[in-house]
Amino acid sequence: MVAPPDDDMLAARTVSYAYGGSPALIGVSLRAREGEIVAVTGPRGCGKTTLLASLAGQLVPDSGEVWFKGVPVHSLPPLGLERLRREHFGWIGTEPQLVPELNAWENAALALMLRGTGRRAAKSAACEWLDRLDVGECARARPAALLQSQRQRVAIARALAAGPSVLFADEPTAPLHQTDRAQVLRTLTSAARTHGITVVLATHDQEVATLADHTVALLDGRRVGSDPSEAEGRTACSASA
Repeated sequence: MVAPPDDDMLAARTVSYAYGGSPALIGVSLRAREGEIVAVTGPRGCGKTTLLASLAGQLVPDSGEVWFKGVPVHSLPPLGLERLRREHFGWIGTEPQLVPELNAWENAALALMLRGTGRRAAKSAACEWLDRLDVGECARARPAALLQSQRQRVAIARALAAGPSVLFADEPTAPLHQTDRAQVLRTLTSAARTHGITVVLATHDQEVATLADHTVALLDGRRVGSDPSEAEGRTACSASA
């Protein structure tokens, strides 16, 4: 088992996964460097969410390897995976999953406070991202008082405030209107560029995928096509059938 090159923040080698014997991923490989945005595209049910969950250590591949900065994610014990997700990974899903008893800034600061960051510092970081996502005025409101688009942006602020090395975004703009979608995508792009966050973004929206540095297209669990920049030797490895 040989680690990927040092300049890889995240790498997957021929990752396969099945649910109850039904293949969801078949030999998918990719690479991502610090600050890069990688779009995972394809129709619904093609394996995008399963790939992100495998990369994030939420699922253990049936075969293949996942590496984070030279660390073999696929072979870490449960406590090691939990620590990795808590300290280095962020996750944004299609549903906000906010704590109803906490207000917006407390929800956005939650990951930091669970990590041991002081309340004042955690609040400052949370409010900074709430402002950048245009929901700063909602900082003291509880989720039930917010619109769906506002709740989603609070969840995105929570992921970004924690300062992850890698941010996994699974259709993060799905519940948003066009205007809100554009704002969120600008923020994610800016975060990747200015904070050196590697973003792995699952989407079936080709317009969203155009913001990415590289694209991994999936169909029926396999990687299909190729990213034009692979010809320059800068992108993901080819998937093996």
